[in-house]
Order: sequence, then C-alpha cells, then structure tokens
Amino acid sequence: MQISHLFAGKPQAFGSRGAPSSIIKKPYKSLIIKFDGAVEDEQGNKKLHGGPFMALHQYAQSSFDVLAAQFTNTQLAFDVGSIGENLSAPSMDDETVFIGDTYEVGSAILQLVSPRAPCSKINTRFGISRVDAFIYEKNITGWYYSVLKEGEIACGDSLKLVDRPEDALSVSQIWQLRKCIKQLPAEAMREYWLNIADTAINTPSLAPEWQAFANRAAVKLSQ
Repeated sequence: MQISHLFAGKPQAFGSRGAPSSIIKKPYKSLIIKFDGAVEDEQGNKKLHGGPFMALHQYAQSSFDVLAAQFTNTQLAFDVGSIGENLSAPSMDDETVFIGDTYEVGSAILQLVSPRAPCSKINTRFGISRVDAFIYEKNITGWYYSVLKEGEIACGDSLKLVDRPEDALSVSQIWQLRKCIKQLPAEAMREYWLNIADTAINTPSLAPEWQAFANRAAVKLSQ
C-alpha cells in the first residue's frame, strides 16, 4: 500500500452562511505531520475537527465509485480529494482496515483510531442533499488517524502495517455499532453486536468519543 495523494487546506468561507471550513483542500507532494495534524492543514471548527484523535483523515478510493454510481447530478465530481481527506491510497477500505492498525509512513507513525462521522458540509460541497446520509447507511465513512510519531509523509511512501491488535474491529464494524444506538438489531443479532460493543470498550486505541458510543451501545443492547 502506497500513498497516491495528499491534501491539505486552510479555512475559507463555505456554504450559504459563509462559515469557515477546510473541506476544500489542494494537493501536496508531502506533509509535515505533528501530533494534532499536518502543519499545512488547518480546521475551520476546532471543536469538531482536528486534534490528536482526528489528526489525519483517509477516505477509501473505492467509495468514490459507490458515491458516483448513486449520485449522478452533482456540481462536483466524486474524485479523490473531494471529500476533505488528507491522504489516499488504493486497496484500503472500511472493511479491510481496523481500529488500532499502526502504520509506519515516511518518518511518521500513524494509528487508526475511529471512523469519520459524515457531516452536512459534504452535501454543500457536491450541491446535492443526502450524500452524508448515504455514506452513513452504506458504512463508507473513511477513518481518522492519531499520530504516534511526528514526521514527514510524501506521495509514494508505503503504509507499512507494523501492528494490528488481536480481535481488532474494522472501521465498518465500529460504524455499524453506532447504528445500534439509534435502531436496535433483530433479537438474533443482539449477542453478536453486544460482543462487538464489549470488544470496542476494551480497545484502548479507539478514540474516547467512540469508546463512549460503545458503552452506550452495550447498555442499550443489554436491555
């Protein structure tokens, strides 16, 4: 697995209200990575984006094909980089990457810590409604990394998997667990998802926000 694209951006007025956002990013050949994100990148709303548990965002290249097949009349093509991600690599998707996966990339070390919850700015970006809802339903959210070691990453660098925890949960599984809070699964699947919740609760690399979701899901599934 190699990085094919890197992106970063600065806040700019976005949408009808002109609220600051960095969803529009430009390509870079390399990025300087610090513990709270890329030096070249900056978040428009630091309460909801960025920080040590959302330092870098990756989106699966294959998910753009899914979006393009569903939404054919958009003001912007579903191309790599268009959803606000920082890095892109082929052959990685929400089913095949796992919470706790640790990668050596360039001189940095990254650890995968959570899915990325889609927001309505994605709809504004593409000029069409319910893109965020479709991403939610299809479990194609992309994921966030924490930075374990600061460094520099560049296009062409390999993402070398150096650690994957035993019984690791995929990004897709964690995202589907979140749905259990809103809509309980059928009785026959309760035990399966309760085991997923218990595993998530005992996954130390899972971001704190998602640990809280896992706890709430476990309580609801046990009722």
